[in-house]
Amino acid sequence: MLIFDLSKRGRKGYRLPELDVEEINLEEYLVQHYRQELKFPEVSELDAVRHYTRLSQLNYATDTTMVPLGSCTMKYNPRINEELSSLEGFKNLHPMTPEEYAQGTLELLYRLKELLKEIGGFYEVSLQPAAGAQGELLGLLLILAYHRDRGNLKKRTVLVPDTSHGTNPATASLCGFQVLTVKSGPNGELDWDDFKKKLTEETACLMITNPNTLGIFERKIREIAQALHEADALLYMDGANMNALVGVAQPGRWGVDVMHFNLHKTFSTPHGGGGPGGGAVGVSERLEPYLPVPLIKREGNRYYLEWERPKSVGKLLAFYGHAAVHIRALAYILSYGSRLKEVAQHAVLNARYLRKLLEGLFFDPYAHVPCMHEFVLSAQNLLRYEVNAMDVAKALLDEGFYAPTVYFPLTVKEALMIEPTETESPKTLEAFADALRRIVNKAEKEPHSLKKAPQKTPIRRIKEAEANRKPVLRASWA
Repeated sequence: MLIFDLSKRGRKGYRLPELDVEEINLEEYLVQHYRQELKFPEVSELDAVRHYTRLSQLNYATDTTMVPLGSCTMKYNPRINEELSSLEGFKNLHPMTPEEYAQGTLELLYRLKELLKEIGGFYEVSLQPAAGAQGELLGLLLILAYHRDRGNLKKRTVLVPDTSHGTNPATASLCGFQVLTVKSGPNGELDWDDFKKKLTEETACLMITNPNTLGIFERKIREIAQALHEADALLYMDGANMNALVGVAQPGRWGVDVMHFNLHKTFSTPHGGGGPGGGAVGVSERLEPYLPVPLIKREGNRYYLEWERPKSVGKLLAFYGHAAVHIRALAYILSYGSRLKEVAQHAVLNARYLRKLLEGLFFDPYAHVPCMHEFVLSAQNLLRYEVNAMDVAKALLDEGFYAPTVYFPLTVKEALMIEPTETESPKTLEAFADALRRIVNKAEKEPHSLKKAPQKTPIRRIKEAEANRKPVLRASWA
């Protein structure tokens, strides 16, 4: 039901303060300047509240169910962090406020930066990127600036493992690099021989995800960093899977030159629906001069924004990132304190327990390798019943669970990438495993029924390709 279906002439669900500007007829103004036909719903406040509450109850979210999206870390985010980010002094601070009147917020951002430096083992951190993809962009811009500053214009290629995140090659291409794919070996890690063969004097960097998208830890990470540095190349690490490492390992100490943190994955901000985000970037000492302006600095008890950075790549984002995301991240880190490593320990434990519960239900291409925070199974064993990974994902919706990532990474046929996160209880993991067991049983006995899934959701199965190419972006009404 559309909110327009509830509309009745004369109803009003809002009260506005007394005007201190010239009054205009909003509907007439919008019609005159933007459209010829425009209708507003007229509903009471109660109708509006109930309508949007009903809509929210149709969603699958971490508040209502497990969302095991591999590599996305869709976990519960404590409400205390939301309350702190909504305090008046933070929420209503104008971004153009002079530094002397914003010392509290600047101190908060500085403390977060210093904690991220310690957590990641980096020389310096910029909080400016608005999301992981923008953090990637900044990482490649820093690497480009580093090589150009040294007069090394022959650095034209970026190595990207086939188990990296899909945005990595896109970011490298956007920055003008040629992308070379490095194969993975039988254990799911980067193929050392293929890596060494493709590492040349033209290599600018390697973009690696560790743990990779198979949920497997790259054990040769130090050797990889050393080989790159010997070739005057740098190591970029995608930090989207930091949920497996936080408080336990410091990538900067492995030789990683630049890594983005997903503050909206590892450190508490809900990131469904495309935002908001935080893609803070940590760097080694060699890349520090090129960080974007401004950087947050401290001088005695005063905090300020440093703009005089002659080698900086410039401004990446208006103002200084998403402050509310930074506040949530700091609250999250301080809440755990010295126990922060439990995030990674429980994430890995949950993934390994769930993987054990699912043993025998699906094909496990890397059963001989221990997983970290996530793992990838394959539904190819169900193809003989004409049931695929998409059918399994749709059927999970009828079971009350959101689906895992499907068909990624591309190295696994009919892939199901599952990440339970550290916030789910053993009882929930067992219920999820039971749901998949019922689905597999149905695939064996009545596979045709899975082709109709989901059947309990407001919207039944759509044609994905057609929905992508011909989306319905607006409602239509009489």
